[in-house]
Amino acid sequence: MKKLIITKEAGVATAVITNPPVNILTIDLINELNQFILSLKDDRETKAVVFKSFHEAFFIAHLDLNVINGTQGGQAASVEFNHMITNIKAMKQLSIAVVDGVARGGGNEFVMACDLSYGTQNSAFAQPELYVNIPTGGQGAVQFARRLGKGKALQALLTGADFTPQQAEQLSIITQYVPKSEIDEFLKQLLSIVSGWEVRDIVMYKEIIAASIIDEDVGTELELRYFLERAKEEKTQAIISAFLKHGGQTEREAKDIQGIFVDTAQELSE
Repeated sequence: MKKLIITKEAGVATAVITNPPVNILTIDLINELNQFILSLKDDRETKAVVFKSFHEAFFIAHLDLNVINGTQGGQAASVEFNHMITNIKAMKQLSIAVVDGVARGGGNEFVMACDLSYGTQNSAFAQPELYVNIPTGGQGAVQFARRLGKGKALQALLTGADFTPQQAEQLSIITQYVPKSEIDEFLKQLLSIVSGWEVRDIVMYKEIIAASIIDEDVGTELELRYFLERAKEEKTQAIISAFLKHGGQTEREAKDIQGIFVDTAQELSE
């Protein structure tokens, strides 16, 4: 890996995107991202992947304009970029984009492909492709349509204007705006919870949510199927037994349900 600096700790992988000068999505970076993402396919120890940038001003600038040339090689590179977006969306692990800079074009599409995304006051988000005579190529228009609705999506795509992180949160382009001074502690708390789950827990909720967005009835059926399957597991019965032992379904739940969870987990770990 020459474009990614990858570290792993306590069930969390962090990938720092390092493609000077401004984190352009070149074919080399796209290939490395695909290689890294696909390497996690059967990884059950890694629960979450956090994507960050080395650059102070850019998260990811955009797709390399040099590949948008109509040649066979350029077309192939553009297709690989689209595949990369699809591969991110298909990850079993929770994918998280931490955006402390500009993310336009392919950079914004990368952010929207992640399960969760957080933007600091230094971030900006846009799809300005029409200014170089192309549409979005990494599902940007598709995601804008689904997240913003017809009118707002059309306006955003035709103007290509930047969204602030606060606007991006309001429009569901990102999950949440978090000030830079708070982002490290925010992530620490989030990941301390996520890393405690199994990969199958993350996959389960991803599948239920994806199905429900398309069809509420299909999502309902899938949720019930998962519920009934999990209810039969010995693990479930052991947790419920310990939870009740430590004050579950009593008045303790009103003010200290987290304490019950902690006591339950401690007993089961002994």
